[in-house]
Amino acid sequence: MLDVEIRRPITGDTQQLNEFFKTVITDTFTKEGIGDKLDDMNDEIETKKEYLSCVFDSNGEKRYFLIALYGDRVIGTIEYGPVSDLIKKCTNNAYKELIEVGTVFVHPDFQSNGVGNLLLKTILLSFKRKGIDEFCLDSGYTRAQGIWKKKFGEPDYLLKDQWGKGHDHMIWRIKANDCL
Repeated sequence: MLDVEIRRPITGDTQQLNEFFKTVITDTFTKEGIGDKLDDMNDEIETKKEYLSCVFDSNGEKRYFLIALYGDRVIGTIEYGPVSDLIKKCTNNAYKELIEVGTVFVHPDFQSNGVGNLLLKTILLSFKRKGIDEFCLDSGYTRAQGIWKKKFGEPDYLLKDQWGKGHDHMIWRIKANDCL
């Protein structure tokens, strides 16, 4: 396991985090075989930048971010906040009162080293301290879906071909205490 520091971001991390989002999302789209969907890729990058900005604007009240650092290099992120409009729509508002875990990214050079697991465990401990009993998460990325299925089982919602033929979207509802 790498010697990784987990902490909340500070405004001085913004430029590095924005570059991190671009690197990881571009890599993900390429590996997913959808690297040609530039508008979707840029929208995803901009959304993550907005989430980060929301963290600073609300002092973590509306969105809560954690970053993983190896030395002074950002190598991972995770955040939670209000459930997305996509999840509300796809679940017919069944999950609207939950929080959504998202922006779970690990730099391609550091994947498969336990960084994502460490970020998830840290955010789950935060949930325990805050009395958050359950949450949801979703994914349209097939590689990530495989990871989430191993951790949480089959999704509660499967949106077949949501992003095109063979590109499904999955949504899980998870009891936080079951993960610790």
